[in-house]
Formats: sequence, structure tokens, C-alpha cells
Amino acid sequence: MAGAVASMAFSAQASNFRWTRSADLSSWDIHAQNVGVNNSVHRAVYEALVEYNSQTQKPEPSLATKWERINPKQLRITLREGVTFSDGSPLTPDDVKFSLERAKSKSSGFVVYTQGIDRIEVVNARTLDIFSDVPNPVLVNQLTELRIMSKPWAVQHQSEVPKDIKAKDENYAHRHALGTGPYVLDSWSQDSRLVLKRNPQWWGKTQYPSNITQAVYTPIKSDATRTAALLSGEVDFIIDPSMNDLQRIKQAPNLQVLESAADRTLFLGMDQYRDEIPQSSVKGKNPFKDVRVRQALYQSIDMGTIQRVVMRGLAQPTGTLIAHHVNGWTKQADQRLAFDAEGAKKLLAQAGYPDGFEFEFSCPAGRYPSDEQLCQAISAQWAKVGIKAKLRTYPFATYFPMIQRYEASVYLLGWSVPTFDAYYSLQALLRSPGGSGDGNFNLGRFSDPQQDAMIERVKTETDLKLRNQLIEKVLLNEHKAISHIPLFNLITPWAASKKVSIPTRADNYIDWRLLNVVN
Repeated sequence: MAGAVASMAFSAQASNFRWTRSADLSSWDIHAQNVGVNNSVHRAVYEALVEYNSQTQKPEPSLATKWERINPKQLRITLREGVTFSDGSPLTPDDVKFSLERAKSKSSGFVVYTQGIDRIEVVNARTLDIFSDVPNPVLVNQLTELRIMSKPWAVQHQSEVPKDIKAKDENYAHRHALGTGPYVLDSWSQDSRLVLKRNPQWWGKTQYPSNITQAVYTPIKSDATRTAALLSGEVDFIIDPSMNDLQRIKQAPNLQVLESAADRTLFLGMDQYRDEIPQSSVKGKNPFKDVRVRQALYQSIDMGTIQRVVMRGLAQPTGTLIAHHVNGWTKQADQRLAFDAEGAKKLLAQAGYPDGFEFEFSCPAGRYPSDEQLCQAISAQWAKVGIKAKLRTYPFATYFPMIQRYEASVYLLGWSVPTFDAYYSLQALLRSPGGSGDGNFNLGRFSDPQQDAMIERVKTETDLKLRNQLIEKVLLNEHKAISHIPLFNLITPWAASKKVSIPTRADNYIDWRLLNVVN
């Protein structure tokens, strides 16, 4: 149930929290790569000015205790008194200014959250102003994803700019951390073991009491091994349990399964930019530039079977790129094209491919629930209409840099909306690639100037009714163009010992402030 918390009182006795998932972090640099695996763990150590309440999904104070609009382009932030980093150094407006500017860097994966920020000015020891180049109705929402780093620490360790996730070079912040949050990074051996210790300096230890003194994370790629570790008591929590094992976990008297409707939508992207796609039987042209081909791929996918067999019911088929609880969603834009294998064959023939064609299909392994099985099922369904997809799977650490280099012809991606506002998706997924985060995950490089203009209007429109009408127009335009193939919204299960008290969240993040373990 969404927002569920294991109802129990916890003792003051010190406890360890041991947890696992299939993939490890790619970096500890908080502005390097914007992916859920990293973001969920970073929250334990680094904090934002504003956080989402796990129950209401509304912004609430964190490092900032107050924010107010001075005018449509000026937001005044008041910082919490007495906050220190875990080394004892005080949080200052200069740290906030530095962090927001760092997130705007060329190598940052968080540029999308700094959209519209023109400059930051320090007012006094507890106050700063954020100026937008245009009115930004969702700036406070964006601040929930911009974590704050110590400027002196970053300067001392030559980490003033984020690590470029596409390059092999590392900065100090890639493997080290200094934050203001409830935990500190004690040790990290990538793909092996991560240890977090409770931060005795944390400002929120009275407001958010916890008996956890140490959190140990062990990535386990194998579904069966993760489940076995939970059943045997080696771990207390799995953030991505195997769907095949949920019934077994539910039947264990000391375990629980918590489910929530996630804000993550899974979809397929297609290269619509290159004149010829590599590893394809089609030479001299790109078949994905033809909307009939894209529609054929879409309508040859039997989503009902995938929902029932592959996803075991933990999926809500969708016809759009945002989940229903994201601002801007409408029923009209969410109408999925019907499964029609015969119609798909006709579309392929009309496009000049009566016998289908061959291409490479890229898929992550262990990033999303049943992702490999999902890609296998889609490939098998495509084969029935003559589309021969050569499936190639990648581990999490190499998959995202690969698709961000525009190397994939067809790829699977899951997209969540941390701001709970559609603009986040429109800008990153549907706008033509450009600066300031525009199209930074439009990895098929589909481009429509009229659509870009509508998204630009959404960015600055402060009349919320008109703004939502513009969002719907963009989503309906996407529905017609089929620049992506929407699949489903995830229903996210967590598996845990009944000793664990933890609220579920639509963004699938752990709320480290509210986490407790009963001895």
C-alpha cells in the first residue's frame, strides 16, 4: 500500500541496517549522474534545501526552514541554524551557492534541476536569493534534488566540478563524501560493500530519532541470492526483490512485502537521428525515422501478456511518459495504442519492410525489476511480425554511459519524476538536445521545433490551468509522433524483515530520516 509504514515501536538499543539491491552506485559525486541507485543512497549523507514528505509528497523544510517569493523571478531561502557538515564545519550560504552552481556544470547530470536559475546571491549569514532568468513555477520542487556539498572540502580536494560520468577520470568526490545528513560514508568498495555510520553531528537527530548506528549495503546481482539472504536473515531489506520470489517472501512469518505505485515509467527509445544505424540489416537509411516503423514496433508489443506473465501484475500499462500522480497527466494522453500484430505487419510492408529487418536492442541487466526478461519478451513478440532484435544486455555501470553517448539503436529506459511535475520529463525526454539540460535524455534525438516551443512555454507559464493545457498538448503530440514507445508504470515492491520500519515512496527512495530497526 502506498505510503505504508511497518507499524511498530523501536527500542533505543543500537541496531545495524543491512540491505541490498542488484546494482551498486556508479559514483559518490552527488552531481555526476542522475540515476535512482545513486540518488537513493546519496540522501543518507547529503541533504537538499527542501525534501519531499514521504506521506504527502509535498516539499517540506530540510536545510532551508523557509522559502518565499520576493517576486516571480526571485526566491529567498533561509537556512536552518546550527547545521554542520559531519567534520564539524558550519553550513553557510556560500556552500549552497557553490553547490547549485556546481550542479549547473557541463559535466553535471543534474543540469535539468537548475533549469532557469540565472544566479545565486548571498544576502547574509543565513539567507540567499535564487534568481531565475524567467518565472519558474516549480523551482522549489527542483531544489529537492540538488544536494549540498561543502565548498571548502570540494576546493581542498580539487572537486569543484562534477565527475564526467562518460569519462574514466575520477575526482576525489567520486569515492569520498562529506555531507550534513543523518549518516556519514565510512567505507565503499564498489560492487562489494558500502558502510554508512550514524552522523553524531546531524541537526535532525532529535526531530527524527533512530536506533540505527550503522547501515551496510551489499549489492547482490543474483535474484535468488538476494532472496536467500533475506530469508536467512543475512540482510534486513531488499529494495528490488525478484517478482518471482514475492509470494515466498509473503509467506515467511518474519518478513513483509510493501508495495507502492511508483512515479517511474518504463519505455523504449529509438535512434531517430543517424542516417544509418549500426548492426542493422538496413543499409543506407534509418528505418526508425519512419513513424510507420515506430508504430509497428509499438503495436506488436502485447502489453497484457507482459503485465501478467513477466511483471506478475506489478505494472500499469501506459500510453504516455508520466505516471498518473505526476502533475500534467491526463486520461486522454494516456490512451495506449492497441496490440495489433497483423496491423504491425501491414505498417512494416507499407514502410518498405515486408519481411521485417534486423537491429540491435540494448537493455540493462538488473537495473529495473525483470528488465532482462522484459526485453526478452519484447524481442520474442517482435519476432512474430518479422522484426529481428538482437538483444544485448549491459550491467548498470556501463549501460547508462553507453546510451548517453548515443550508441544504442533501440534501448530500454525507466524514468521517474522527482519533482512530480511533467516539465521535468518534457524537458529531458522530449525536447531537442541542447544546453541547460534540454533533451539530456532524449537519447533517440527526435526533434520537433514546434514541440520545443510548447515546452519552452510550459517552463515559464505561471497560470497553472494554461500550463497544464500546454503539457497535455505536448503529450498528445508525442502520442501521435511515437518518438518513444511507452510500456508501463511500475508498482514497486520492497521486501523486508518485519523488524524494519520504513515508509514507501513513489520515487522509490529510502527516507533515511524515518528508517528504524526493532531488535
